[in-house]
Amino acid sequence: MGRIRWWALPCAALVLAGAAPVAVAEQVRDGRSQPVFAAEPVRETVWVETGLDGDGDGVIDRVAADIARPAGTDQPVPVIMDASPYYSCCGRGNENEFKTYDDQGRPLGFPLFYDNYFVPRGYATVLVDLAGTNRSEGCVDVGGPSDITSAKAVIDWLNGRATGFDAATGGNPVGAGWSTGDVGMIGKSYDGTIANGVAATGVEGLRTIVPIGAISSWYDYYRSDGVSFGFDPVGLAQNVEEGGRPDCHQVKQELVAGAPTNGDATPLWTERDYVPTADRVTASVFAVHGLGDLNVKTVQFGPWWDALAAKDVPRKLWLSQTGHVDPFDFRRAEWVDTLHRWFDRWLLGIDNGITEEPAASIERAPDTWADEPGWSGEQAQATTLHPREDGLGTEPAPGGTASFTDDPSLDEYDWAARPDQQSPARTLFSTAPLSGDLRLAGTGSVTVTAVPSTPTAHLSAMLVDYGPATTRDYLGQGEGIRTLQTESCWGESRPGDDACYKDTEATTTDVDFEIIARGWADLANHESLSAERPLEPGKRYAMTFRLATTDHVVPAGHQLALIIGGTDSAFIVAPRQPGQIGLDLAQTSVTLPVVGGLPAVTSARVDAAANKPPQVRPDRVPARPEVQLNRD
Repeated sequence: MGRIRWWALPCAALVLAGAAPVAVAEQVRDGRSQPVFAAEPVRETVWVETGLDGDGDGVIDRVAADIARPAGTDQPVPVIMDASPYYSCCGRGNENEFKTYDDQGRPLGFPLFYDNYFVPRGYATVLVDLAGTNRSEGCVDVGGPSDITSAKAVIDWLNGRATGFDAATGGNPVGAGWSTGDVGMIGKSYDGTIANGVAATGVEGLRTIVPIGAISSWYDYYRSDGVSFGFDPVGLAQNVEEGGRPDCHQVKQELVAGAPTNGDATPLWTERDYVPTADRVTASVFAVHGLGDLNVKTVQFGPWWDALAAKDVPRKLWLSQTGHVDPFDFRRAEWVDTLHRWFDRWLLGIDNGITEEPAASIERAPDTWADEPGWSGEQAQATTLHPREDGLGTEPAPGGTASFTDDPSLDEYDWAARPDQQSPARTLFSTAPLSGDLRLAGTGSVTVTAVPSTPTAHLSAMLVDYGPATTRDYLGQGEGIRTLQTESCWGESRPGDDACYKDTEATTTDVDFEIIARGWADLANHESLSAERPLEPGKRYAMTFRLATTDHVVPAGHQLALIIGGTDSAFIVAPRQPGQIGLDLAQTSVTLPVVGGLPAVTSARVDAAANKPPQVRPDRVPARPEVQLNRD
């Protein structure tokens, strides 16, 4: 028999410990679940079998699921789950909270506000230690079968399809009769990535996911179209395992072998790409991503969203100007309210109208948001602009070439800071000041026909909005927010589990340009990302590579520029033999995702008084990132 949904039982009663029965109608009032479960929650740990033996000890691995659920009711409740590798190594949230336990080893402190806020409203909160982390057995494999299965197994247990125990080894079987089996997964970064990966299995019982700054392809986290970002998954695995587990040596060796430093795509990366199986997703999706996120870059969001849209998965989207920041810390009150109604709709079945509200919300200026019925990036028109000797325009170049010499000591900020000056290390093509606003929303690409002077060549490309603006300071230490000393509380505080968090505010900066999309590639992978080919100096090679997903309005009067260079030292590793690269302009272009049409675009001639190249004041150059990129 399937799980009973309590909202389908209008005559049932919800019983509080030590209190009179509470009618269902009292728990749901004004279209929202109410905090009627005032008793101390039941807090327990269940160890769930994953069906895997990642550490090779001959025993099926068990993962620890720490649970907080309403006490005093015999009606089953749905689950909000955050499956994470960070509960003991690194902490969660802006204040780096860790799990804590009492003297008997029972869970006490739950990071983040989910248990404080939602358990009194009739939800259980389940925080899962991914395999190989904290109190779970097994090994971390960075988005692979072990990671995904260890979270999916808990959903299976909640639905009666897997076995749980009251101890890490041995112990007695434990069921989840208190649960409806309906699960919503949520989490930022690695946690949200696991939500994406589990949803892509199509597991029954997962009703919604809320991925925040999440990965959809681990290849795109560590590599980009054949180039390496200079770090590898084994380092992250060892970090979350708090130094690495000796019995997981074989798994680490497989990570090293499967992730070659040359940037080639391999079966290891294919296994960790959730986009191709997005057609299995049955859960609704509420995605959040920072357009300034240079850790989990926006290329993670765009293809995943496109795949969900192709299947018409119920979905909602927030795009902020921040970097790698949780919406609890950049739009707190609105976030808690929206998340509350989202979970009420998909886990409690409350018809509260949230699916009829604007589905997309985009931050256009610090703390200024624009709503639209659906994300316009889904209707963007692919529009091609062409680099020319006189700038960037709609007409292909009649001919001509450009060239640059790869200088691995420079980066994109060096290239963009002096657009009115020639540079041997990059080429820059700019429009004249735009006659109207230009909105780019979606994932673009660059096509080059390049001639290398050495057997190895790396390429970097970026779109730059030149013109004065005030933006969130997403390159600064807080990635667009500042933590204050005041606090606000969200839910019930209990001994050892505080519901109060420091407030935040937006940090802003005045700039004369903003890099709005980036992409990198190894020209040796022009035929295939799975195998590079040595380049023949002097030979022409054609290659198309992606730019990161964006949603940006270039205002009228600003200028849009395309920069193409070699090694962007802020992100990628230099080739073995950096050299000069020539571009055939007639066979080079940029494809933009344009919403609402392209305003009149003319090239900016360096020698034309009416169309001067962009100008940048030295005091209004964006700072290089102060944050450590690719930290989780």
